[in-house]
Amino acid sequence: MAATVEDLYRNYGILADAKEDLSKHKDAYQVILDGVKGGAKEKRLAAQFIPKFFSSFPELADAAINAQLDLCEDEDVSIRRQAIKELPRFASGENLPRVADILTQLLQTDDSAEFNQVNTALISIFKIDAKGTLGGLFSQILQGEDIVRERAIKFLSTKLKMMPDDTMTKEVEDYIFIETKKVLEDVTGEEFVLLMRILSGLKTMQTVSGRQQLVELVVEQAFLEQALNPADADSVDRLLQCTRQALPLFSKNVHSTRFVTYFCEFVLPNLSLLTSPVAELDIQLEVLKLLAEMSPYCGDMDKLEVNLNMLFEKLLEFMPLPPEEENGENAANEEPKLQFSYVECLLFSFHQLGKKLPDFLIDKVSAEKLKDFKIRLQYFARGLQVYIRQLRVALQGKTGDALKTEENKIKVVALKITNNINVLIKDLFHNPPSYKSTVTLSWKPVQKTEAAAAIGQKRHSGEDLGTTVTTKKIPTTLPRRDARQIYNPPSGKYSASIGNFTYEQRGGFRGGRGRGFGGRGNRSRGRIY
Repeated sequence: MAATVEDLYRNYGILADAKEDLSKHKDAYQVILDGVKGGAKEKRLAAQFIPKFFSSFPELADAAINAQLDLCEDEDVSIRRQAIKELPRFASGENLPRVADILTQLLQTDDSAEFNQVNTALISIFKIDAKGTLGGLFSQILQGEDIVRERAIKFLSTKLKMMPDDTMTKEVEDYIFIETKKVLEDVTGEEFVLLMRILSGLKTMQTVSGRQQLVELVVEQAFLEQALNPADADSVDRLLQCTRQALPLFSKNVHSTRFVTYFCEFVLPNLSLLTSPVAELDIQLEVLKLLAEMSPYCGDMDKLEVNLNMLFEKLLEFMPLPPEEENGENAANEEPKLQFSYVECLLFSFHQLGKKLPDFLIDKVSAEKLKDFKIRLQYFARGLQVYIRQLRVALQGKTGDALKTEENKIKVVALKITNNINVLIKDLFHNPPSYKSTVTLSWKPVQKTEAAAAIGQKRHSGEDLGTTVTTKKIPTTLPRRDARQIYNPPSGKYSASIGNFTYEQRGGFRGGRGRGFGGRGNRSRGRIY
């Protein structure tokens, strides 16, 4: 028989007055537990009274927790919120992991206020026992319903960085690393990004050895031991996603060698065959940008000469012979387009790896091919000088808001890129070729003062340059996130559209491959309190 409001208040009074003799009034507490079978008023009172005396009746612990859980699933949202609010009071000793597991399952609610209440409760018990709370969270990430898994991962990715240092101890961070490695055995692309964000934010991962461990995790996900299928958009997407996650981890002590080697051996030979995972993405340019960003951190490479030769041959493809060359590849044809963005990436990568084998162009390339290369360089350099002069004249004297117009943004971008390539070509024209100049890739962030200097300076070092040039127009309707300005070199005057594309995976990685990214099995099992 369900307890009435009067029964609840009367028995509450008995327990409140009992003080040290609480354990003698087990029957009174049982009446309060029976309140969950009553109406809305009785349930609201039970939600408050049950946790208040919970610790005094260990023999009724399971019954008390189950009664509170019944209220957490009540049809009345106000009762659910009250019950959830009180759940942390049950989180003590061996009960805490169970409460954490329950709260994690409750993340699936669609009610925003209730969802926030669950988050608050989880944070509350996290500060009581971080490792115990993480046990409940990871249990659901590994075995729970997909919606619970998704929200539990997002909870960790957003809330962990807000936890105080005395909560996030080395022991706790080590536990997060171990459990996350288990999750990474079967993840979607979006989950991979979030999990790497979690790990990258750990204090223990800020050391050289910590970052090396993270790179090893990414290498496992990237399947670098397998040849790339350029026609498989999912495989290409996986490689892009993994490379993007690895990039911030590379340094002079944490090398990018395995990724650079893979790009040279399996990606560059198939560059024109790559299938883009996102329709609007210039996949060739994206791949070349990633290679360029990794190349400064490449360590000792087993097949350096072979890989450098692959870069060299690919560079030749994007550096045309002059049209007036008799019997040349462009004879009788219209003036070839200069694909500045591709050339910047390839030149930079070649320049970086060339430092490791400075005699490559002298001893490893035939005299005939070297002569051909220098003709191409010279032709490209002449085109650069024309663009640079015209752009500087167009931008001379413009500052502030004047540089923020769409047309001038494009011109600034173009100037940064052409200056960059100019510096690299000058190095290669030295006899013997030099690899001493330092350039900052054009799409990397720059200071405003540096950008302004690039406009007015007659000779420029190329260190303060900003986005990219491409012969392919990108639609202007794409999302602004991770925006990149795209310059389309015109004929005669300057006009182009600025397009953007996002770095992050859209829609996850499809197609299961046994581990790593792929179609995870359906884990929906219902609530398992």
